[in-house]
Amino acid sequence: MARIIVALALLGGAAAQLTIDAVNPKVVEAEYAVRGKILDRAGEIERDMAENPDKWPFKEIVRCNIGNPQALGQAPPAFARAVLSQVVLPKSKGSKQVKERADAYRAALRGGVGAYSDSQGVSLVREEVAKFISDRDGYPASPADIFLTDGASAGVRHLTQLLVSGPQDGVLAPAPQYPLYSATTTLFDGTLGSYYLDEAADWAAPVQELKKAYDDVVEKGATPKLLVIINPGNPTGASLPRASLEAIVRFVEERPGLVLAADEVYQENVYGDAPPFISFKKIVRDLDSKIPLVSFHSISKGFTGECGLRGGYFELTNIDTAVKAQLTKLASVSLCSNTMGQVAVGLMVNPPTSGPELKAYEKEKKEKLASLERRANKVAAALDALEGVSCVRPQGAMYLFPSITLPDAAVKAAKRSSMAPDAFYALRLLEGTGLVTVPGSGFGQKNGTWHFRTTFLPAEKQIDNVVQKLAGFHESFLAKYGGGGEL
Repeated sequence: MARIIVALALLGGAAAQLTIDAVNPKVVEAEYAVRGKILDRAGEIERDMAENPDKWPFKEIVRCNIGNPQALGQAPPAFARAVLSQVVLPKSKGSKQVKERADAYRAALRGGVGAYSDSQGVSLVREEVAKFISDRDGYPASPADIFLTDGASAGVRHLTQLLVSGPQDGVLAPAPQYPLYSATTTLFDGTLGSYYLDEAADWAAPVQELKKAYDDVVEKGATPKLLVIINPGNPTGASLPRASLEAIVRFVEERPGLVLAADEVYQENVYGDAPPFISFKKIVRDLDSKIPLVSFHSISKGFTGECGLRGGYFELTNIDTAVKAQLTKLASVSLCSNTMGQVAVGLMVNPPTSGPELKAYEKEKKEKLASLERRANKVAAALDALEGVSCVRPQGAMYLFPSITLPDAAVKAAKRSSMAPDAFYALRLLEGTGLVTVPGSGFGQKNGTWHFRTTFLPAEKQIDNVVQKLAGFHESFLAKYGGGGEL
């Protein structure tokens, strides 16, 4: 017994010697603002509220920081969940169509959801994805070019790791951008080049900005390897028109060795009279272009909102077989993506085809997307009406990215707190209302401008309350810090 106690004591002592100095500096350097300091503070407040329910001027934390629809009350897709239930428990109740789909997936899984699949993913689901892409674009797609992943993020990491091995390799990403791209570039020690989206033109992606970012990376001694386009945009919500997509493809054509990464996870989320979604795969085929293209999609967004099931895919277009073999190797390192997520991908791209299931699915889809559009317009209009706030009309995705003009006193107060001014604003918003947003400085923005990202995902019955909280806070914030002074 004494020897065991000594051994445990030594083990405890050894563990205590692991300090931050031993951690990979690239991990320390990487930032992911969507789940950053504001959300950490929200967790602290939530724990405090449990012990002191009357301490704070609100009754709950509302997480508008991330596109996580079901966490804010959106119902899961009914048909998909019915099939998933049958896949896991074959004897559970379900319609004939539900049972047939579940039987097909179980047979394809060769051992059920508890068994590994092929590293590239279940062949049946990849066939379903290929058909979906073929029907969408009017050009054939091959299951051999499809990789199923744990959400789109895992595919992005695979692609970045494939192409970026040090500061000599560059990644061009939008500003503002979903911080996955800057974080993965940092983790793999690459050189990031930011091209600035045009807020005055509905967050367009001007080719001249792409050229500037490309040249900046070259001037730093790096070779641009990857161009990231997010369409519809995150955090901007922009839906790019066909002419812009064609110009981007031509830009890549003129720069051999550059790979286009098309983040298209919000392709179902386009609202009103915004430019309709067109995939880069279709543009590349229409133009008979030979550029290397990797396209990403996910079950987390659209109207399914199955974020926690972690399902996604990427498709390779004009990618050499030797390069594909290396991607297969990367996928093999983690054996396979989770099988429940893979099946959920199949259900996203291959919804019910007939009968009452089809009718219910179409009704569910229509109602959810219409509700998202109403909420987007309501929150955008309310933000745009606030003094010193300008909000581009929402076109797609799940976010708004309003510009805010902050009083000098607020900027000075932020500096004293060692915070970016928009982070200071977002923190005060959280502590005053319980609303969690993300400061624009976490996404990249033009110098001298300040923004924050908010979703419009709270349920419609809550959205008026969210709007009122935003407006009330902003008015009190300006009253406190306006006029060159603060209370």
